[in-house]
Amino acid sequence: MFSTSVTEKGDYMTDAFVVFVRFEEKLLLLKRGESDGDFPGLWDGVWGVADTPEEVIQRVSDSTGIPVESLHYDCTGPERGIDMGRSLVDVMPILVISNTDEIEVKGRYTEGRWVDPGQLQEYRCIFSDIDMENADGLFKEMYGSVGSFLFIVKTAIGAEKRVADEMYARLHGSGSLTTLQNDIMSILHPPAMRGYVFVESSALHHVEKLIGRSGGRDPKARRGLNQTPLKNAKTVLPGEAPLQDILPYLEPKAVTSGIEVGCIVEIVTGAFKGEKARVISVAEMKEEVSMELYEQPIPMTLNMRGDHVRVIERVDD
Repeated sequence: MFSTSVTEKGDYMTDAFVVFVRFEEKLLLLKRGESDGDFPGLWDGVWGVADTPEEVIQRVSDSTGIPVESLHYDCTGPERGIDMGRSLVDVMPILVISNTDEIEVKGRYTEGRWVDPGQLQEYRCIFSDIDMENADGLFKEMYGSVGSFLFIVKTAIGAEKRVADEMYARLHGSGSLTTLQNDIMSILHPPAMRGYVFVESSALHHVEKLIGRSGGRDPKARRGLNQTPLKNAKTVLPGEAPLQDILPYLEPKAVTSGIEVGCIVEIVTGAFKGEKARVISVAEMKEEVSMELYEQPIPMTLNMRGDHVRVIERVDD
């Protein structure tokens, strides 16, 4: 089942699959009906059994109403043995990409919802009610094996770039942490976010290992581990970060952002450094502000870049 030309991970023989359908940055969750024989009322991906990628895509289409031509078979993750009570079932996670978010839920599912992967913990998903260790996290772990989450590393203020650079050096150096390259997808340091670095990874424990703090804050959990803590990287905040909360920090802002007509600003560079002025116009396309120096004996109008001033009094203050 699932030839090597598709999976690139070897030949797979599996009892079942769960497909995680992605549209852009959203993940599709489907809710099983209350009369479902295995996981009544729980949220799921697309569950099924198939012998080929084409059959997987057809199963997704039949369950979601998404046309076959709008679906792309992306990759598979390692299968997990799931104790279903009557038997141990090998379940393979599969990632399928959709180019549309229009769905019409069918079959065993009664509701569909596109969610931020960082909010998965808010949903009671399949496997959470079975008698297995870490059952609550199984569905999320399986998604992580084919997708990724954003985690937040707390750092010392002002050390964000150094921490991000050291993380990269550890991943691409000559030490043992290079084995994490497939599990750490990206390291983000938005300039507007002080004291934090974002790391895209398949699981939290990979990020903890990268900064040398496996086991979190509990000293007992770290006992016996051979690791070198990354200086100024304090901890990984618990839980996955919803992408919708992070995107505002990743989007570049105009240097005139937050400057309005009537604001009082202080000039922070140049010959008039330290002078105060009142903004009389804002040219966002040019990223310039026009302002009038009001503490000078003779009124004077200046045009300066928005990042050459800082707002000290707003219009509504």
